Amino acid sequence: MSKGPGLFADIGKKAKDLLTKDYNSDQKFSVSTYSDAGVALTSTAVKKGGLLAGDVATLYKYKNTTFDVKVDTESNISATLTFTDLLPSTKTVASIKLPDHNSGKLELQYFHDHATFTTVVALNQSPAIDVTATIGTPTIAFGAEAGYDTTSGSFTKYTAGISVTKPDSYASIILGDKGDSIRASYVHHLDLLKKSAAVGEITRRFSSNENTFTVGGSFAVDHLTVVKAKLNNHGKLGALVQHEVIPKSVLTISSEVDTKALDKNPRFGLAIALKP
Repeated sequence: MSKGPGLFADIGKKAKDLLTKDYNSDQKFSVSTYSDAGVALTSTAVKKGGLLAGDVATLYKYKNTTFDVKVDTESNISATLTFTDLLPSTKTVASIKLPDHNSGKLELQYFHDHATFTTVVALNQSPAIDVTATIGTPTIAFGAEAGYDTTSGSFTKYTAGISVTKPDSYASIILGDKGDSIRASYVHHLDLLKKSAAVGEITRRFSSNENTFTVGGSFAVDHLTVVKAKLNNHGKLGALVQHEVIPKSVLTISSEVDTKALDKNPRFGLAIALKP
C-alpha cells in the first residue's frame, strides 16, 4: 500500500478514539485465542441491564486474504471477506449480514501516494452507493464523502473534511450532515511514545443552534496501566482505568455519570479481555 493521505474515514479518527474507544457502561467479558495457522477466535458476552447477549467471532488470515465471521445469540451471522492487492494498490471488501439477504456490500479501496478513493455499493436491486476521495500527504489531507440512493435519485449524505498531522499533534475539521454540522478536534501527544495525550473537540449543529464541547485525555501511569477521562459542557463525565493483569490480558473498569443529575446513580461498566 502507499504512504499517502489515508482514507476519508481516518479524518478525525484519532480524536474520536480518544473520546469513545473502550468507554463502556455495560458488563462485558471477552476471550480471544490465536493459532500459528493464522486463526483467531473471540468469544464475547455482554450484560446490558437485565439482558445477556453474546457472540463468537472467527478471523482467518492467509497471505493477502482475510475471512471474518461472527455469530451472535440472536442467530445473526456477519461475514466479511477482504482481499489486499487483488489489483495493484487496492483493497477489496465484501460483506453480508444474515438473515438480511439485502445487506450485502462490496467495497473497493484504492491507495496512491497522493490520493485515496473508496466506493461502496450495496448488493441489492436498488443499490445505495457511497464514494469517498482524499488528496494530500501524510501531513495534510483534504477529503470528501457522498452517498447516493439510486431508488430516490437523491443524495443521502455529503461530507467534507481536512486534517493536519504533526509529530506531536493532530487537528481536523469535518463539515457533515449535509452541511448542518461542523466538528473540529485537536489532539496533542504528551510523550514521545504517544501513550499519553490530551484532546479537545467542539461540535456545532446549525439547525438547532446547539454546541457541544468535549475535553478528555489518556495518561499512561506505567507500562501496564492507562487512565482515560472525558467531560463535555452538558455535564457528561466519563472515566476508565485499564490494567494489563497478565501479558495480553487487559482489565477495563469504566464509569459514566451526569454531573447535572448527581441524585441519579452513575453507570459502571466492567470489561475483561483475555488475549493469550
